[in-house]
Amino acid sequence: MSNRVHLGHTARKRFGQNFLTDYNIINRIVGAIAPDNEHVMVEIGPGLAALTEPVAEAIDNLTVVELDRDLVERLQQHPVLKDKLTIFQGDALQFDFAQLLQPGKKLKVFGNLPYNISTPLMFHLFEFAEHIENMHFMLQKEVVLRLSASPGCKAYGRLTVMAQYYCQVVPVLEVPPGSFTPPPKVESAVVRLLPYEVKPWPCDDVRVMQKLTTTAFNMRRKTLRNNLKGVLNDDDFARLGIDSTLRPEQISVEQYVAMANLVCRRS
Repeated sequence: MSNRVHLGHTARKRFGQNFLTDYNIINRIVGAIAPDNEHVMVEIGPGLAALTEPVAEAIDNLTVVELDRDLVERLQQHPVLKDKLTIFQGDALQFDFAQLLQPGKKLKVFGNLPYNISTPLMFHLFEFAEHIENMHFMLQKEVVLRLSASPGCKAYGRLTVMAQYYCQVVPVLEVPPGSFTPPPKVESAVVRLLPYEVKPWPCDDVRVMQKLTTTAFNMRRKTLRNNLKGVLNDDDFARLGIDSTLRPEQISVEQYVAMANLVCRRS
């Protein structure tokens, strides 16, 4: 992508903006996203349109959600994109993605997400998981490691459990800092999230599970029994066949669902 795109727009620190400028990486990401007209294609935070342009080129219409008014204005005046985009100016964290649904079409969501909103945004999107075919996000590499971690890993935490409850998580590619302007101080990576049609371990009430995982991971160094005191007792753990002397990161997604379901059925 030529430098002229950057004229007149300085990356804003408060929006966590680092713009993707490496053509080879852009092409690989677009290949992973696989834009088509059979889905409602949705981009979060199009920035300077590094992904927006090649994706829009392949389809009839692209919906974008962008917070930065200057960038929205730029997209509205873009000679090629303005006729292909449906633009929502606003905060993706507050956005109702269900309003984008069209008859017989699920959403394909993608974006280069600013680090400061990536986790809350994914939690927000999980609420719409049944309407989403897949999601492709560029994230800080450590977040991709957290999303895809296995029990017993240091990276395994509440985000891991909730993401893997809703989705199959597939790391796609790593993106070096030199692929961006300005280059970030961290490594980035692209991840594919595939929401389950039928969840392998259905939970009676996801809010109970969110609360339970938050409580469990509050103090990572302590045992499950300590962290969940007042929520589950020794008999409960014995009934579930879960070793309560383990730490929270040693417990599988399936076991967290089983604990949450026990709490639900009791109340």
